[in-house]
Amino acid sequence: MISCAKTDVGIKRKVNQDAIFYSDTVVGKLPNLYLVADGMGGELAGDYASAKCVETIINCIKKSKETEPVRILEEAIQTANNLIYAESKSDPGKAGMGTTLVMATIIDGHLFVANVGDSRLYVANSSKVLQVTKDHSVVAELVRTGELDEDDARTDKRKNMITRAIGAESAIAADYFDVALKGREHILLCSDGLTNMVSDKEILSILKSADSIEDRATRLVELANSNGGKDNISVIIVE
Repeated sequence: MISCAKTDVGIKRKVNQDAIFYSDTVVGKLPNLYLVADGMGGELAGDYASAKCVETIINCIKKSKETEPVRILEEAIQTANNLIYAESKSDPGKAGMGTTLVMATIIDGHLFVANVGDSRLYVANSSKVLQVTKDHSVVAELVRTGELDEDDARTDKRKNMITRAIGAESAIAADYFDVALKGREHILLCSDGLTNMVSDKEILSILKSADSIEDRATRLVELANSNGGKDNISVIIVE
């Protein structure tokens, strides 16, 4: 695997509440690991929540005695949720904090994915891009029930209202996916600072271009900023 990551504060925000981690080499019993977390709460609390989530997950995975990949991811997510929730209740300055999370590992041609919130993972080939994760958000639920169409969802004022977050409640239910890879796919993990500013069509165009992986990651961030840059922007491309 090769990967490249970029994170940017965007145009409108003063603090970057996104946290990322990417490794093409072994982390614990996993052969590789990629994470994007997008914090919420006050500026300091959201920044802390995402960074603490990533740090806790990495440490938990390194120490895990589990052998099955989904169990390793699940154990790490539960540990991070417990820690962040406890701190949000014990420290008034961190009350209400939480973070989204999307993470993945690739093992023997299979992409194992976990997500909480509205940070996303896409798999793209030369002709199409597939959103693997399902957003845990008010707007996504309205789209799924047919009460809102995709075009209106992109500009709906409830866009940033998420229904699940690491640390928001005492128990968390993450979604897990197992995607069989055929080879030559482009994998993208990102925060909503990208997807609220850049369409899936534009994402596909950049991912399948002949540019280097570093240039493609930079172009995604630059396009989000040129389209308004309303939020922090984080991307990890894996190939």
